[in-house]
Amino acid sequence: MVTITTVDDAPGLGLRERKKARTREALVEAALRLYSRKGFAATTTEEIAAAADVSQRTLFRYFPSKEEVLLSLQDDIEETFQAKLAARPEPESPYDALVNALTDTWRELDEHAVVAHQTLIQLCGDSPQLLAAYLRRSSEHQERAVSLLARRSGLDPDTDLRPRLCMAAFSAAVHTGIMRWRDNEKTPSADDLFEGLRECLAGMVPALTEDWHTAPARDAEPEPRPTSEREHSG
Repeated sequence: MVTITTVDDAPGLGLRERKKARTREALVEAALRLYSRKGFAATTTEEIAAAADVSQRTLFRYFPSKEEVLLSLQDDIEETFQAKLAARPEPESPYDALVNALTDTWRELDEHAVVAHQTLIQLCGDSPQLLAAYLRRSSEHQERAVSLLARRSGLDPDTDLRPRLCMAAFSAAVHTGIMRWRDNEKTPSADDLFEGLRECLAGMVPALTEDWHTAPARDAEPEPRPTSEREHSG
């Protein structure tokens, strides 16, 4: 999940910074269009640069490879998520803090950001090269979250396994939700993605701690889905 900040969302930027931000936006938008139409492997950096009306040299000043254009979407999401996690109240349990930080992040996504992230997930399914880069970057972001979890609890993640194990469980639940959404035979919506993530996150602890021979309760009312900013603006 990512909140993509556009130039119009940051009026405090100076002229130079706004110009750079517009160029970056144009490159990401051009890459998404081309990747969606031609596929990741068949798209070249020359084509991306041309579609954004800049030189290939300019593209490489912003992104060292065509993978990095898409991974910037993941980075934007993670920056928001890490900030939300750091802001969660200390009395909250570590796993709840992760789940609530993800929910807080989702609430800030606009439609443009959701579509971009959907495209990234789908392209990863079609490109082993991009998927490998995505997973490497995910591992880096997970390490940052482990450090945050440890710091908020006063623990040393090098000697105490709990922050790392908690983050591993959370990441596995998120990954499962994303893969279920991606592999759906229908064309699932962004809301379907979020509902699937919530289901996997809610099911992780019972899956680890409860007797699997006991049928899961099906008469419980689900928690109300948080209203996103997209719905407010619609």
